[in-house]
Amino acid sequence: MKKLTTDEIRNIWLDFWKSKQHLELPSKSLIPINDPTLLWINSGVATLKRYFAGIEAPPSPRMCNSQKAIRTNDIENVGVTARHHTFFEMLGNFSIGDYFKKDAINWGYELLTKYFEINPSLLYITVYEKDEESYQCWINVGINQKHIIKCNKQRNFWEIGEGPCGPCTEVYYDRGEKYDSKKLGEELFFKDIENDRYVEIWNIVFSQYKSDGKGNYTDLPKKNVDTGAGLERLASISQQVDTDFDADNFINIIRTLEKSCQVKYDLDKKDYKTIIDHLKTCTFAIADGAYPSNKERGYIIRRLIRRSMVAARKLGLDSKTMVDVCISMTIDNMKSYYPYLINQKQHIEEVIYKEEESFSRTINDGFKIIDKLTTDIDGHILFDLFTTYGFPVEMTVEIASEKGIAIKKDAIEEYKKEYKHHQDISRGFIKK
Repeated sequence: MKKLTTDEIRNIWLDFWKSKQHLELPSKSLIPINDPTLLWINSGVATLKRYFAGIEAPPSPRMCNSQKAIRTNDIENVGVTARHHTFFEMLGNFSIGDYFKKDAINWGYELLTKYFEINPSLLYITVYEKDEESYQCWINVGINQKHIIKCNKQRNFWEIGEGPCGPCTEVYYDRGEKYDSKKLGEELFFKDIENDRYVEIWNIVFSQYKSDGKGNYTDLPKKNVDTGAGLERLASISQQVDTDFDADNFINIIRTLEKSCQVKYDLDKKDYKTIIDHLKTCTFAIADGAYPSNKERGYIIRRLIRRSMVAARKLGLDSKTMVDVCISMTIDNMKSYYPYLINQKQHIEEVIYKEEESFSRTINDGFKIIDKLTTDIDGHILFDLFTTYGFPVEMTVEIASEKGIAIKKDAIEEYKKEYKHHQDISRGFIKK
């Protein structure tokens, strides 16, 4: 594969689809507009839902974008795995009632092999078992038939209750034997074994049916194409590095932080990855109007800032240095496509500094409490660490796990009851 920077990959993607008469859409705010079903924009198509649902007419039947997104359901896995992020960019191309399977697959193959210069022999494909058309399209463009697997509905059929749905086809890239310690080869792909050798780089959804939510399907009057390719994952593959965090827009920040740390970076050092991922997320979220607080989006931002501070403490890294380096370099890395970040820099730093200052007063005392524990953690300890020291419950549980301290079975429920009692007192519902 051609070695490309993250910016180059994004530009090639957008320029290619524009050459196929797609309208480039700007990356929209991370805070959803008129969509109470989402806490954050979490995918490339999330901002286009009203077009796909037929509520609004799209500005063009063909569109493409690089959409910033946040997903927070796997915060604890950030830094542990090679590819988990809270903030990421999703590259997409979309057709609403225009082209369909043949063009989507033909053009996808062209982009991957001609413009990204991926060797076709390293591509592996999944298709829905009843989607013979997609299966044949991949063979026609030149994919080795032995590299294509037909999968069941659970793996290759996109459906969320009632509404538009349809089969999908996924593109995987073989990173080679270096990432196959047990030498299982293609078995990893065909048996869907968790691995770092065969990684998904692109998913194409063909929404051609309407589901009634009860297992019955009718053809949609307009057939649509919805795709997503992770920019960070493509960058790591293009640059032939071990993880997304070793690609250009991450590793330069890590190397700068490393100069101020007591711990050298390696693949097992999740704390570096946690810091960079979380503060990148906060940079974009705050620029789009989010603030730290104790609920909803604000709670996520607060949790990310505090988790990054805990990670900095483990590395022996001054938290102010951490913020200075991460915010400045994140903006510098991303300014070519997100120039508005430059004027938001001071505001972003002020918001994070304020939260950092608040938590720094108690972080050491909170750690002393955890370090002195000789028994399992119960609900009262969780409550005390949260209300007195500002440790979110999830963070306490995570730190305790790393230290080998168990959480009592009913601790979370006990914490919730004690916290509700505390709220009732604060609101004057009950007397102390």
